[in-house]
Amino acid sequence: MNQEPTQLPPHALSPLEWTSELQEWNRQITEAPYRSYLYSYPHKTAYRELDPPYSLQSLWSKEQLDSYFLYMHIPFCAARCGFCNLFTLPDKRADVHKEYVDALERQARQWAPIMSGRPFSRFAIGGGTPTLLAPEQLERLFDIAENVMGLNPAQASISVETSPDTVTPERLEILKRRGTDRVSMGIQSFIEAESAAIYRPQKPALVRQALDMLTDYQFPLLNVDLIYGLPGQTVESWLYSVEQALSYEPGEIFLYPLYVRENTILKPGQTGLEQDIRLQLYRAAVDRLEAAGYTQYSMRRFAREFHSSKELLPYSCQEEGMAGLGCGARSYTQDVHYASRYGVSTAATRSIIADYVAAERYDNADYGFALNEQERKRRFVLKAILHREGLELSDYHQRFGTSPLDDLPDLHHLIWTGLAEMVVSSYSTSEYDSGSVDSSTISTKVLRLTREGLAYSDSIGDWLISPEVYALMESYVGQ
Repeated sequence: MNQEPTQLPPHALSPLEWTSELQEWNRQITEAPYRSYLYSYPHKTAYRELDPPYSLQSLWSKEQLDSYFLYMHIPFCAARCGFCNLFTLPDKRADVHKEYVDALERQARQWAPIMSGRPFSRFAIGGGTPTLLAPEQLERLFDIAENVMGLNPAQASISVETSPDTVTPERLEILKRRGTDRVSMGIQSFIEAESAAIYRPQKPALVRQALDMLTDYQFPLLNVDLIYGLPGQTVESWLYSVEQALSYEPGEIFLYPLYVRENTILKPGQTGLEQDIRLQLYRAAVDRLEAAGYTQYSMRRFAREFHSSKELLPYSCQEEGMAGLGCGARSYTQDVHYASRYGVSTAATRSIIADYVAAERYDNADYGFALNEQERKRRFVLKAILHREGLELSDYHQRFGTSPLDDLPDLHHLIWTGLAEMVVSSYSTSEYDSGSVDSSTISTKVLRLTREGLAYSDSIGDWLISPEVYALMESYVGQ
């Protein structure tokens, strides 16, 4: 596929041509680049009670995908980091973990017939810290995936999250033997004082020991997470952590800006930074990673070229057909997103997990969000435009029968201000039909964020939230 910029109207305007409205819009986007992290849409704080509940059998019978995404959520961790607002519970007790995995298996046995025998093209275990589980419980998760849900590890990409303090040979042996392709480890910083400032007591020696072990096991893809904007962090100290990560030659690096919210341990105004230098830190890291041969795929993801040795099944980039097992996991069908109730505080999280473990039935969706056509369109745009591949207009038209620029005309703002560009992608027919006798080229238009636009992905994503979803998010009362 070739992509070349093209002068398709409307094109980027010079600042002198901007209207006052466009100037104000650009100011709002660029002056607050880190308004929120929209990793899914609608956001979980927009979920509410579904009355009446949806039968999962009815929901999934309508799905037309050839394969699904299987996700398991393990909500336990050793300690809550100062920036974390995820559904996690600091709890190391083995008996609690076993009861939870027992419940997850009951849920899987009820869900397996509902999935209609369709295969899974991806399998991920996240948290929390899945590798906090004892090895025998970690092994059970793979058994449940394969023996109950029908996962074929030879056809699915498998990803597992871990942490430096839970990396052991016994656990890594399990991950390796069960066909794990990607191991992701949150490091955040290689500087002890910076880690301590976000309530993450972590010795750099332990981090290096874990990375050495992961490298020795030669997983196909190693990912490391780093955070910029930490209390006391400078450009120099940030690039030190980047360099340390690069020394292990991971196939993938995720860079996250520090977010602090009212429901996190580290509160707004407590970061100790006299000025917000996150954008400066981001730009410095982007330059360094590009020089090291990494391609930027989103504001957060940087990766080297990777080819799996497996014959992987295809999967929709829109992340529909996602079945989430475990308390805190979200599931996505085309029309309804659902999950267990959401909480952040220890008391709320513990209560929700207790209800999940005690439940006998898991075959109804009673908490989530039903997407109408307008919200499905926004989701499609958001999931495409915030990634390097961009929004292919023909894909949107094929699904909805309209143009995204007609349905969401404010998308023109991105082009006029240079935060996005319209490009023409050219495909050979052989890429679509290997049996084609006559070779020809198909061209399609793609709306794609520019390098500068990627830097403002969080504010652009926040801007694309519908007023209805925003109202629900604003009215959400945290627990």
